[in-house]
Amino acid sequence: MANFFPRWSNWLPLKISICGTFIVCGLTAGTWYYITPKYTRVGYQPIQPVPFPHDLHVSQLGMDCRYCHSFVDVAAASNLPNTQTCMACHTQVQKDNPKLEPVRASWKTGQPIEWVQLHRTPDYVYYDHSAHVNRGISCANCHGPVNHMPVVYHAKPHSMAWCLECHRHPENFLRPETQITNLDWKPEQENVASFVAKYGQPADAKDDWSKKQKLTQREIGQTLKERWNIQPPLNCQGCHR
Repeated sequence: MANFFPRWSNWLPLKISICGTFIVCGLTAGTWYYITPKYTRVGYQPIQPVPFPHDLHVSQLGMDCRYCHSFVDVAAASNLPNTQTCMACHTQVQKDNPKLEPVRASWKTGQPIEWVQLHRTPDYVYYDHSAHVNRGISCANCHGPVNHMPVVYHAKPHSMAWCLECHRHPENFLRPETQITNLDWKPEQENVASFVAKYGQPADAKDDWSKKQKLTQREIGQTLKERWNIQPPLNCQGCHR
């Protein structure tokens, strides 16, 4: 009896298996690469009920981050500014600006402004703002150059790998506590003699750093790491409690 299927069909299951394997691997690789915070979070820029130009308030007017986010250095969670904070200025400044009508309405009714929360840590992650801010991690490290943003956007991925990059090598990010909210601070701007007099220098430093013209980020960070005995957790329990 003649064969019902042609001879080439004998290879069909193998070809389907190979093609299926390539498709599955391609989809897995694409998902692994693109469905990550680097692509799903970075650049997110929601429309807020009231436009708040951070570049105007911070860079031009010189407002400190802690004026609006007043809990950032004393509590685990930072706070969004309440209406009273806004109206402390805007009862006098731009008091008739139509863009501020939601603020005035909130002031009259007592109902909070429904800000769209931009940076939100997942419920399964523990993050203490005060622990980081009081030990050399600037707002700019996690939120980017907010002081130059007309509209705030999500500048950093806030992924686990991104967090571990800092936990493994904190010396690459630490700065003096007086410069935490100075978002334009650069290591070369630090007064070397004053820094060494206040914080010293690493135990393995061979020369006198106070005679240097400037310090690098790594030199500053290593000094602060030893001075404050900073040992960030690298195990799961450090952030997943």
